[in-house]
Amino acid sequence: MALRHLLTLSHRSVKCIRPFSHTLSRSTSHFPHDKPLPSPPPPDYMLYDRLAEQVKSKLARLDKPDARFLQHNSPVPCRADHGSALSFPETKITTLPNGIRVATESNLASATATVGVWIDAGSRYETDESNGVAHFLEHMIFKGTKSRSVRKLEEEIENMGGHLNAYTTREQTTYFTRVMGKDVPKAIQILADVLQNSTFDEGHIDHERNVILREMDEVEKNPEEVVFDQLHATAFQHSPLGRPILGPDDNIKKFTKADIQKYIADHYSPHRMVISASGAVKHEEVVEQVKKLFTNLSANADTTCQLVAKEPSGFTGSEIRIHNLEDPLIRFAVAVEGASWTDPDSVALMVMQSMLGSYNKNAGGAKHVGSHLVERIAIDEIAESMMAFNTNYKDTGLFGIYAAAEPSNCEDLAYSVIYAMTKLCYKVSDDDVIRAANQLKSSLLLHVDGTSGTAEDIGRQLITYGRRIPFAELFARIDAVDSSTVKRVAKRFIEDKDIVIAATGDPQNTFLPDYNWFRRRTYWTRY
Repeated sequence: MALRHLLTLSHRSVKCIRPFSHTLSRSTSHFPHDKPLPSPPPPDYMLYDRLAEQVKSKLARLDKPDARFLQHNSPVPCRADHGSALSFPETKITTLPNGIRVATESNLASATATVGVWIDAGSRYETDESNGVAHFLEHMIFKGTKSRSVRKLEEEIENMGGHLNAYTTREQTTYFTRVMGKDVPKAIQILADVLQNSTFDEGHIDHERNVILREMDEVEKNPEEVVFDQLHATAFQHSPLGRPILGPDDNIKKFTKADIQKYIADHYSPHRMVISASGAVKHEEVVEQVKKLFTNLSANADTTCQLVAKEPSGFTGSEIRIHNLEDPLIRFAVAVEGASWTDPDSVALMVMQSMLGSYNKNAGGAKHVGSHLVERIAIDEIAESMMAFNTNYKDTGLFGIYAAAEPSNCEDLAYSVIYAMTKLCYKVSDDDVIRAANQLKSSLLLHVDGTSGTAEDIGRQLITYGRRIPFAELFARIDAVDSSTVKRVAKRFIEDKDIVIAATGDPQNTFLPDYNWFRRRTYWTRY
């Protein structure tokens, strides 16, 4: 019994003894703090690696794009071919013995025509006492002649189905009419009559005086008009270009028939006039009619060049800020002194204006345009509108940017605007220049898409350049502008140059930076 019991105990003790390694592997599952090591994930779970491969493949496709895609579009801009400009109709110009220049561009396929008189006279050639008389004359010129009453004049235009209009700028005055091709002779007759035989009845003068005063009230309610008027006033202080086109209230209230007639005698002389016609017109017929009808004009021999020499423009770096708490936006314009019409760098400034571009918050697609300034404004949503401008005069100009924004966004917008202008002095890519040049050429062609635009282009160029520049020559000049040209011209007009600022809204409540802030950013300190 004792031996059997001993063997039994020994057997039980043997069964309880296990190998150490086996015991340890079984016991580890009972300790919650010692979790087993995770196994490596399969390749399908490596998300970032797969995204990186996708990006690399897309970049490779950009480096070597599909040839079928390049047939219709290309990510790299190239000079647009405007060879069709070589086939534009010829502009025929004839100078009459009395000095009037007659210029026409015939398009016999057109059923309509535009005929107008472009005069090298505007508000710039007024005095302080007569400021506003050029615009006043624009209103009075259609108020009756010796042979036509106001009613008869209006009925003649309406019976032809035509349109008679006029406008005044700082250096030019224009009277033009749009009619059917068969009515061109009658339209020329009407223009000759109103320019030489207007009666300027005192009753009509008093009526138009009130009309102009109401027009001035409307202009003062337009913030953009106010900004640009004040921009000229502060940029060209104590010079004729700084005067407003409409003139001050006091002058409007006291103008008489004698004042209007004196202005006509001083400035409406034949050598300062261009008769421009476009559309269904024949050059020889227009010349003969102008020679026969325009015979009673002023004999004053003074030229605009002589008048400009007497009172040249003087650019003054300065600023003006107008409080208008009724406007929730702050609107401002920043500009430098630009080029004159005949300056060799005026074409480069046109390309630079196209590079800066324009923006409107209500228009779509601004995040993907070629202008870096517009792209930045659209992405950050810091402006309601923005527009680059390039204004030329006989001896000077203005180049800059107009913008409108919420007060809280003004500092960011101001930085973006002045940074974009100054950047033209240092960092310009050929792709951006080519893209802007193509856009500029297209806009110039769109401007003359019609008889009125063509007639206006002819009249303006004959006054400013003395000739009509063919589109082939103009496009060649635009294509000659490259990145080095843009940087050179920008350094001439922008780099470390005085600026002028005009703003409306509540610009002094620390929203819009001060003049010195803008001025310091017209150059980059580079080491």
